[in-house]
Amino acid sequence: MSNPSAHNANAVSFHFGASLLIKGDGLDLDEISRTLGLAPNNISQKGKRYGHAQTLCDFDAWYYNSPVGKERPLDEHIVALYDAVRPHIGYLLGLKQKFEVSVSVHVNSNSFWFKEYHTLFEVDHRCMGLFAELGIPLRVFVTITERVKEKDG
Repeated sequence: MSNPSAHNANAVSFHFGASLLIKGDGLDLDEISRTLGLAPNNISQKGKRYGHAQTLCDFDAWYYNSPVGKERPLDEHIVALYDAVRPHIGYLLGLKQKFEVSVSVHVNSNSFWFKEYHTLFEVDHRCMGLFAELGIPLRVFVTITERVKEKDG
C-alpha cells in the first residue's frame, strides 16, 4: 500500500500573496493606519532592533498583506489589496512624493519550473489597475521549495 502523505508531498502546490509597503525615514505610521483604515501586518521603526538576531533597522516601514488565504489565486490577493486602498490612491500618491510606495506579489511553489506544465498562472488584467493608478511596477517574488524526491519503483 502506498503512503498517501508521501504522494501528497510530491504534488505541485502554489501559494500566493500581495503586500503593500510604505517605506522611508520619518513615516507617521499611525497616520498611515488611520488614513487607510487598515491595521498593518507589520511595522518597522528606524533605530529599533528586530528579529532573532536583533538587527538594527535603518528605516521606517508600514506593511500590509492582503487578507486572502495563501491557497487562493493571485488575482484574489491583488483585488483584495486594490479594494482596500482604492479610496486612498490620492493619499498614497502624496506619500509617494517623499517615500517609497510599492506593491509586491509573492508566488511560492514546489514546481520544477520550466519542466512541468503546472508552472503557469495568470493574473487578470483588471488587477493591473492598482499598479497603473499608483504608477509603480509589478514586483514578483518567486520562491521555489524543494519537493521530496520520489523513490524508484
